[in-house]
Amino acid sequence: MTEKLNKTILFITPPYHAGVVEVAGRWVPLYFVYLAAAAREAGLTPVVYDAMTKGVTHAEIEEKIKEVKPDYVATGAITCTLPDAIKVLETAKKVHPDAKTLLGGIHPTFMFEEVFGLTSAVDFIVRGEGEITLKELLIALDTEGADLKEVKGIAYKKGDELIVTPERELMECVELDKLSKAWDVLDWDDYHYFILPGSKLGALDTSRGCDKECTFCSQRKFWRESWRPRDPEKLIEDIEEQKRYGVDVVLLTDDYPTQDRQRWERFLDLLIEREVNVYILMETRVEDIVRDADILEKYRRAGVIHIYVGIEASDQSTIDLFKKDIKVEDAKKALELLDEHGIITETSMILGLPEDTKESIEKTLQLSMEYSPDFCHFLALAPWPYADMYPDLKPYIKVDDYKHYNLIDPIIEPKNMTLAEVDEAIVDCYRRFYMGKLKEVVAITDTFKRDYMLEAMRRIMRDSFLINKLGDLGQIPDEVEKQMSVLSAPHKKVAG
Repeated sequence: MTEKLNKTILFITPPYHAGVVEVAGRWVPLYFVYLAAAAREAGLTPVVYDAMTKGVTHAEIEEKIKEVKPDYVATGAITCTLPDAIKVLETAKKVHPDAKTLLGGIHPTFMFEEVFGLTSAVDFIVRGEGEITLKELLIALDTEGADLKEVKGIAYKKGDELIVTPERELMECVELDKLSKAWDVLDWDDYHYFILPGSKLGALDTSRGCDKECTFCSQRKFWRESWRPRDPEKLIEDIEEQKRYGVDVVLLTDDYPTQDRQRWERFLDLLIEREVNVYILMETRVEDIVRDADILEKYRRAGVIHIYVGIEASDQSTIDLFKKDIKVEDAKKALELLDEHGIITETSMILGLPEDTKESIEKTLQLSMEYSPDFCHFLALAPWPYADMYPDLKPYIKVDDYKHYNLIDPIIEPKNMTLAEVDEAIVDCYRRFYMGKLKEVVAITDTFKRDYMLEAMRRIMRDSFLINKLGDLGQIPDEVEKQMSVLSAPHKKVAG
């Protein structure tokens, strides 16, 4: 432990809201748990203010900065949260001009020149994996005579000069397992999974990265097309630590936890053998579900109740365009297998490609109904400026405001559709998919799944971005409320 510097670093999440993931719960900012621990190891006192989860405004953030009087203010950004992240740091500079400001995340990692051109309120950008970089940077800033150019993985301005230090090497798997986590800095009363009333939600990264080649994805580039798994024993330790704070639902935050079957099965076995007794929410790939057909019963016994599988398109040509490396028939098989084992299924379809038409979107909707996942999202293609697809999509981009790059608002105008028509098509897909799904759900005999889905659907219809886009969706919310009122509340402990 480095000698305590009696200085404070305030981590703030940008107060951005899009209305998709927030429908289901309030999610732990796991990256701040790691970074707060790194700051603590550098001798600072970390404070986390999860402005997004708390639903506060920039005015309240300003008051928090005044209250804490931090020496450093740090935030992170993906593309759609960048404007709010910048505003957070501009507020910090207004309140405490001497405070050093730090920005990390996917968008600043690749677009640091753009960020420095947008504002003078950012002192340092932490590029890529941040734990070691942050610790070294904080120590260097408080070490007289230290050369900041020796800190790998940062970018900063010195006068008019932009200084970009060499990339930092990604940590080895064993290093990931040794990273400290500052669970105590979170306000645990904020984190709940709404679909299971009364639950407390935690988070776990079982691995980092993905080595697949999906052309629209930002994660694989951020992690340099690598995949680094963590030790299953360490994962159990992380869950047990969170359970001390009352956590009984855990989101696996990584994109691809199941790549190594032997390691993944060991994790499932440990969850079962040690009776960890938490619900698990996760995502993975179609081919791994098909591969694991013989152990899916272990998934459910281990507490896995909800799996998102990325399909993104309903015809093989579009799947191939995205380089998803899956087959349409395998996608449908994976959803069927999960359903057979009582696991909630979720997927998404990406709409608004340059070649899309009203007819092609209708076909996507019909095939999504044929696939019949429990939940399906109809997402507007967001052209991340650092994604492989960006050069091809650039001629069709009609919206420059990054706040709209949220997978909800159309950014790409197809050759034969307007943005307004894409927007209408997305909402129509949601409405028709869930109207049909509701009729199926009320007939489900598994009470846990039925109540789970009805609560989720009620929130989608009543509390999501759809209301803002279309207003009252007719009789669907009333139908859901009626069914909810006559069904038992969702179970609280892991079934089976």
